[in-house]
Amino acid sequence: MKFFIQVQTLVWQPMAFSVTRKLSSTAKAINSSVLVFALGVLLFGCGQNNQSPILVSSPDGKNVFELSVEKGKDLSFEIKRKIDGGELKTLIQTSSFKLKANELDFSGDFEITDVSSTAVSSEWNTRFGELSTVPDNYQETRVSLQNSGAKWTLLIRAYNEGLAFAYEIPSQNGLKPLTIDDEIISYQFDQDYAVWSTPERKRGRLTAQGEYQKIPLSEIKIGAERPLLIEYADDLKIALAEARLVDYARLSYQADPEAPLSILSSLDGKLQKAKQDTITGALKSERSQVAKVKMNLPFQSPWRVIMIGESYGDLLEKNYLIQNLNDPSAIEDDAWIQPGKVLRETTLTTEGGLRAVDFVAAHNMQYVHFDAGWYGNEMKNSSDATTITLDPKRSKGPFDLEKITAYAKEKRVKMMLYVNRRALEKQLDELLPLFKSWGIAGIKYGFVRVGDQDATAWLHEAVRKAAEYEMVIDIHDEYRPSGYSRTYPHFLTQEGIAGDETSVSNEHTLITMFTRMLAGAADNTVCYYNQRVEKMGSHASQLAKTVCLFSPLQFLYWYDRAPAAPEKLDGLWGDTQTIGNEPELAFFDQVPTTWDETKVLEAEIAQIGVIARRKGKSWFIGGINGKDPRTVNVDFSFLQTVQKYTAKLYTDNEQIKTRTRVEIQELEVDNESKLKIELLSNNGFAMHLVPISE
Repeated sequence: MKFFIQVQTLVWQPMAFSVTRKLSSTAKAINSSVLVFALGVLLFGCGQNNQSPILVSSPDGKNVFELSVEKGKDLSFEIKRKIDGGELKTLIQTSSFKLKANELDFSGDFEITDVSSTAVSSEWNTRFGELSTVPDNYQETRVSLQNSGAKWTLLIRAYNEGLAFAYEIPSQNGLKPLTIDDEIISYQFDQDYAVWSTPERKRGRLTAQGEYQKIPLSEIKIGAERPLLIEYADDLKIALAEARLVDYARLSYQADPEAPLSILSSLDGKLQKAKQDTITGALKSERSQVAKVKMNLPFQSPWRVIMIGESYGDLLEKNYLIQNLNDPSAIEDDAWIQPGKVLRETTLTTEGGLRAVDFVAAHNMQYVHFDAGWYGNEMKNSSDATTITLDPKRSKGPFDLEKITAYAKEKRVKMMLYVNRRALEKQLDELLPLFKSWGIAGIKYGFVRVGDQDATAWLHEAVRKAAEYEMVIDIHDEYRPSGYSRTYPHFLTQEGIAGDETSVSNEHTLITMFTRMLAGAADNTVCYYNQRVEKMGSHASQLAKTVCLFSPLQFLYWYDRAPAAPEKLDGLWGDTQTIGNEPELAFFDQVPTTWDETKVLEAEIAQIGVIARRKGKSWFIGGINGKDPRTVNVDFSFLQTVQKYTAKLYTDNEQIKTRTRVEIQELEVDNESKLKIELLSNNGFAMHLVPISE
């Protein structure tokens, strides 16, 4: 679509404002316009020597970023929000920002040399998200700074959904690479607010997949993951996050040891040697605390994000803010990218593979996946993913991948393979064309290195390379998203979550929903027949996870095998059961993995979560309950008016005489209906609503 972008830019220079210009452009954004928004930036003083605060306001005027540049002080900022009655309340108090580099001196007094502002009103479409049309509206201000040792520009964006800032360092002094020792931001609060934090980052410990705890912000340990949820008030939630992390060092959080009631963010140091636990994949190496980033000039940093919502549900519904801070899709024709449901074939045998293909084809699933063991012991550096060499601990075979792949093609089923980072790092350029020749459609990158700049840059380059061979990607273990899937949408999902493999309780899933899921999709590997389901929650709550935990690639029946597949008795993958024919499996058959609309109906972290999502004209609802029994009141006012729906309700009922004890009821509802559902401890429910034709 060709359209005109109209830009009226407010530019601050000593004693002058300018300039208006009109551009013609072609882009994928729709109904896009960029308009003057002079009131969004209030510049107090225009003289070159007056370093008064610069305020950047969101389009609705509620969120405000205030930047201060004062002599003898570090750069500082405050985060403010208009509350009821129009009062501007400071959420994050005066907070400092420091950049430490070798070749340029970012300390000392800075002078503002230029300020310009642009307002953007836009939206973009996607087939791969929680919304099919994503609003993208913000006020952006660029503040150019200079001292005797360096020049740089702060980019500040104010959205209705939150605030973000980044920095650009232009070419200067003939420098090629710039070495950054650290980027230190201290977020100052007025009280010791509760936060939901991952565990302290230590050698050999998983954090992105770790257990969350609610603690005072003064007790945050080193390495707390992003997003970091802060319980500011009953009607106001804040999450600190990161966006557009592509070729930089990751940031993480801790309590600031030098400033009470402050949260400190800093960059991950370079991993000195990649040593990993051979069971969990946790890194066991030390990290350097200098030279954390090397970048050629000019460059822009990742975005530092402050998400702001009135409730847990409000934050989750608006988590598209992270993707909005990333570049638009770099893939012109994405027709080859297929989201969908995946069955992991557990036996690693030819017969098991063929029967998995049959099951997937018959149950509206899209992929069969072969996980670790198909090319030997994946945790050995000698492993070779160009060969099909079974790990005898996982399968005795036979395993004829060529036969399985040919059969899958006949059935219109796609194939995925797991490859551990040891083989990936050595063989990726060889594997991609080879897998393409085998008929493979996707790869799960396993036990990847994360954190330092080298690991981050390599991994995202590996994502880009996969696009050249039309392979979808799932990245597993400690990686967490920062929105790169907007730019490369074949990067469908990732782990970075304590999922069903770790037998997490419903309570922890309900923490994950409103913390980790703020960053984007998560591969939870949904279990169903495995005995751990009884420990985690219930079968109805397992159904609900496919709605509550968004993932464009949704792995189902993680430990289970297809009917007629060989028995799996070695126990390496837990209690492997045969998938049955219980009637509630129709919900798995019908549930999509990407959505047109998402609404959080009820949300209380660690206690209850109810989410409704629409695909086309049909709605799916998932509800997960924590420890306490409760009555859930489902209000259907979100439905289309003057339209009746047939609803199937799936709940837990011990009186049902099946393996899974799931009851199915049929109802008729419309947008004036309300439904009470009694949930026992750790139970859940799922619903599928289909409009009734006149």
